[in-house]
Amino acid sequence: MTRNETPVEGLRGYLRQLSPQTRSRLLAEVERLRQSGEDVPGGDLLLGELRAEFRQDGRALERLEQPVRHFFRPLEPYLTDRASERANAGRISRSSLLAIWDWIGRDLMASLVRAYLSDMKKFIATGSQHEIELAVQVFQNKAVKYLEGALRSASGLEQARTRLVAYGAPKAGVEDLTKMLRALQAREVLAQFAQALPARIDKLDGKRLDKMRAALDALAAKNREAVPFALILVGQRLAAPWQLVRLATKAVETKDASAIAATPYALAVGIVLDLLEDQTEVLYAALKDGHLPRAKEILTGIYDVEHQIGVRIDFGDSDWGRQLDTIMARVERYLNTETTTLPSGLRHVLGSSSLKSHLSLAGQLTWFKYKCRDALTGSMAYGRNLISGFRG
Repeated sequence: MTRNETPVEGLRGYLRQLSPQTRSRLLAEVERLRQSGEDVPGGDLLLGELRAEFRQDGRALERLEQPVRHFFRPLEPYLTDRASERANAGRISRSSLLAIWDWIGRDLMASLVRAYLSDMKKFIATGSQHEIELAVQVFQNKAVKYLEGALRSASGLEQARTRLVAYGAPKAGVEDLTKMLRALQAREVLAQFAQALPARIDKLDGKRLDKMRAALDALAAKNREAVPFALILVGQRLAAPWQLVRLATKAVETKDASAIAATPYALAVGIVLDLLEDQTEVLYAALKDGHLPRAKEILTGIYDVEHQIGVRIDFGDSDWGRQLDTIMARVERYLNTETTTLPSGLRHVLGSSSLKSHLSLAGQLTWFKYKCRDALTGSMAYGRNLISGFRG
């Protein structure tokens, strides 16, 4: 470390000199010592720097021991690679889990965690599935009680935020912690809800839509905070996930974004937009790798989702509209930058109008159907207002 370097800069410089394999072994050893209850000088700083690397390349969960993965298993349907600050109410960022576990194991319930790890290692070694499941359930119940107490007050939340950051989580990691608590509190009702869902939902409309809304209403009556996670579960069963927006758009007789945003399941629109945004990154990876057929398939799907939600929602100057504009601008930027490396004879493939299904005859008929529906809805609303005026 030079005279002008801070300790953090010195540590980063030292770690950069190590091979990836050595950094991985160092991280594993520091984590092992911490989980054993041993104090490691500068451990928080060291873990934060090492974990940042593993979060960036998606290997964070590989650092978790099997008993810890059992603990987090109810969260698996809701985990996302999105950063904590960009994860919606039904999603929990994977990047926060390591820090959350450290906080639970060292600050919140250290002795109970040591006992849990010891018991689980024995049960896993003997292969007793019943004892494993029972131990996990008992520990999750205890963790919920501790978390409820720790996060009850504003000061408790702030203290948790500070400790999570010290253990390597982003500042928004405490939001992942609170969502984790809600998901664990609702794990039984969510499991029942998931069990009642069809394995695959080809179309969310008509009677199927009515039945789904009734199921969500029943879930909300039991635990309203479970609804965002339930919407994620429904979206995962849909053959066309964009259809999730129908839970919001079919609840009102208008396409106005502000009216749709006031419906009980408006989060469905945000979930679909997030999925669309994630697809842009998949498109970018396919373009970078030169997988043209895959890129064409993804791009066609993006255009279709843009059209399908666009004919159902008048976004205007809404947050949803700005997010959609940003997504499609990013798609255009990726196409403009990455297709320049393609042979000139192939560049037209990703620019073909045939990728936009809504420009086909079937797409035009769909657009016309919605225009007729809008006109009919507007006429009916005008008639109701006129009759109401006469009555007045």
